[in-house]
Amino acid sequence: QVQLVESGGGLVQTGGSLRLSCAASESISSFNNMNWFRQAPGNQQRELVAGRTRGGIIRYADSVKGRFTISTNNATNTIDLQMNSLKPEDTAVYICHTFRFNGGNYWGQGTQVTVSS
Repeated sequence: QVQLVESGGGLVQTGGSLRLSCAASESISSFNNMNWFRQAPGNQQRELVAGRTRGGIIRYADSVKGRFTISTNNATNTIDLQMNSLKPEDTAVYICHTFRFNGGNYWGQGTQVTVSS
C-alpha cells in the first residue's frame, strides 16, 4: 500500500508563501498522475489545485494559475506545491493524491493551510 505524507502547512498572512511537500513511500516514477487537491472548510468536495502527469503535462485550477507551482523530485520521491501570493480563500486542507492506470488510487491525510486576512 502506497503511503503519502504531506508536510509544510501552517498559518500565513495574506500575500505570504508556503511550500507543501508530499513524501511517497514508493518511487513516484511509477505513478501516472500526481496531484494536489484541497478541501475548504464546510465543503465536502475536493478541488483539484494542481496536477502533473508522468509525461510532464501540468495543469492548474484557474484560481491558482500564476501563483502555485507543482514540482516533482524522482530522487527524493516527493511532490511539492509552492504557493505564493496566498489569499484567505486558499484556506483549506491540502491533500496529496497519486494514481496508476493499472490500479492504485492513493490519498494522503492532508495538511492544513490557513491564510489570515
